[in-house]
Amino acid sequence: MGKESSKDTVPVTQWLNRMVSEPYYLFHFLTFFSYFVVRSSATQNLAPHLTHHLLRREIQTLLVFAILAFIKGIKEETWEAFIADVLFLAKICLFLLAFTMDRRLAVWYILVFLGMSSKLTPLQLESLLTEGTTTRLWLVEFRSSYSPACIRSSQQFPELSITYSSKNLSFGIVDLGLFPNAAERFGISLSGSMGQLPTFILFENAAEVARFPELDFEAAYFHPKITKGLLSRHFELDRHLLEYVSGK
Repeated sequence: MGKESSKDTVPVTQWLNRMVSEPYYLFHFLTFFSYFVVRSSATQNLAPHLTHHLLRREIQTLLVFAILAFIKGIKEETWEAFIADVLFLAKICLFLLAFTMDRRLAVWYILVFLGMSSKLTPLQLESLLTEGTTTRLWLVEFRSSYSPACIRSSQQFPELSITYSSKNLSFGIVDLGLFPNAAERFGISLSGSMGQLPTFILFENAAEVARFPELDFEAAYFHPKITKGLLSRHFELDRHLLEYVSGK
């Protein structure tokens, strides 16, 4: 991270605070910590030669992880990217160790991490928007698994994605229940009963061009019934699809 500029760098203390306060990072930490709990229990049941083999694998994995993390630390320009890379490497290492101990445990960790990666993180969303290597348009639903309004409308967004996804338009979901600190960054209030969730924002070339509900929406605690037709009309999805088909 030697190439980073001061304005693009998130202070280490701020990142540590974020890792403790945001459920996404806390859940990762607890998942990694669970290995030590399982490991201490398994030691009592494994044969001595298997315990020795596992210890050797743990040392090898730790050394490889440290080397790769060091390399990533030199290459990456921001703390956000470095943390994302370290988490990815840690998942791989955890899977390999779990596989050495018990294949069923490895499968369990895969299911856990797949569950956590089914949605975009704010960092992933910002990277997709700013890199410009994917689609020109992104329609993103900001939701929470704990919000009744989000639960009621949860079926609409995936169906829209199936109908309107193209090389020009992609769909994504950010769970603000896992990343509450990111709500302010996108101008979303979480006050009250999860506030303005769900909020849908259309980005074009990394800039916001439309959202629902709009920022001047007065009835802050009234959520109109969200339907595919409502979202399609509000974001003009039929027009975007026709433009893609006609090659515009």
